Amino acid sequence: MPLRWRIAALVAVAICAVAAAVGVLVHHASRDRELSQARDSARTTLDRAAVTYARTGAVQGTGAALDAPDVPDGLQGIVKKGRWGTEFTAGPDGPAMWAARPAGKRVLSVRVDMTTTMRDISALDTSIAWAGVITTAVVLPLGVLTAGRMSRRLRTAAGTARRIAAGDLDARIRTASRPRDEIAEISAAVDTMAGALQERLRGEQRFTADVAHELRTPLMGLVTAAELLPEGEAAGYVRDRVRVLAALVEELLEISRLDAGAEQADLSPCPIVSLVEEIVTRAGLSVQLTAAEPPTAGRAAVWTDPRRVERILTNLIVNAHRHGRPAVTVTVASDGRTVTVRDHGPGYPDTLLTRGPQRFRTGARARGTGHGLGLTIALGQAHVIGATLEFGNAPGGGAVAVLQLPISGPEAAPATDQEHGPIHD
Repeated sequence: MPLRWRIAALVAVAICAVAAAVGVLVHHASRDRELSQARDSARTTLDRAAVTYARTGAVQGTGAALDAPDVPDGLQGIVKKGRWGTEFTAGPDGPAMWAARPAGKRVLSVRVDMTTTMRDISALDTSIAWAGVITTAVVLPLGVLTAGRMSRRLRTAAGTARRIAAGDLDARIRTASRPRDEIAEISAAVDTMAGALQERLRGEQRFTADVAHELRTPLMGLVTAAELLPEGEAAGYVRDRVRVLAALVEELLEISRLDAGAEQADLSPCPIVSLVEEIVTRAGLSVQLTAAEPPTAGRAAVWTDPRRVERILTNLIVNAHRHGRPAVTVTVASDGRTVTVRDHGPGYPDTLLTRGPQRFRTGARARGTGHGLGLTIALGQAHVIGATLEFGNAPGGGAVAVLQLPISGPEAAPATDQEHGPIHD
């Protein structure tokens, strides 16, 4: 149940409980007061009648009666013991207060009719009930309105927190400062946290970009020096490690450009099956290519950036070979814009499926070693061309990456990475 309706239900229950408690207290207080007054009146009348009966031997005109047949049995028992007493009854003749005392061997009694009094108490109960209903009808909408405003503010804060978690670090709640307002304090704390997180991530991104740029110049010299080494096993090993280091620096530079939103897509119509075939061929790895649609329909064009699509698929294929097991399959779906890359290894780790690719983290020993930049770059380039890249595990085992290109046509030109926000994984 949403918060606003829980608060509204709590307000309604509280009002009904208060109205019921007040009604019960007022009812008992009024009834006890009326019974006490009736008891005093009956006793006073009985005392005057007893004096008159002792003096004249008659009770006519006193409001009392001798040996009345309707005297309650319990009260008659008290009189027989030589005492006087009172008793309230609600018999067929209506509610009444009885008072009786012995008069020689006879019973002197007084009956005070309380029909009107009990009717007034019943009317008071009805009025209290209607007052509770009216109060609920007036206060409940105000409670719902107040709860609705609280719920909207909390939903805004939660939505902003989710946007921040998704990578939109510019998102802010920006609520007005209100003294002794807990929701405003939470909102301000979320904004402060987002600002601090944004500054820290930007600092890390600047550091990565600066390190990559600083490494590039000495690395070029190292590449040149490695090429001048005399041929031999040691020289070959040095050249191989230098190439790996150069590739790592280039990937860091590419990630820094993606973080800065400096990448722009160069869109053009591309035949999807032909493009995927060329990418698989240039990758130079063992891949099983399957096109679900007929050749003529399969070569329909999609509006995308072929260079960036190649970067994405090449990274996925290399990652499948490096961390998975054969066979690696690439499938072009019948919609002409969905490409799936699958291996038959241990699959993606749970942390990657829940949090997405993270740089310098492979996530599971079973998927081998690596620096975790390939999938991060693939996801960033997919954002640049407006495509979606999803990761999952096949039911029969193996990692599955699904690239879905945007709808064909220049009217569906994808947004740049700058519009989608910086890539942080």
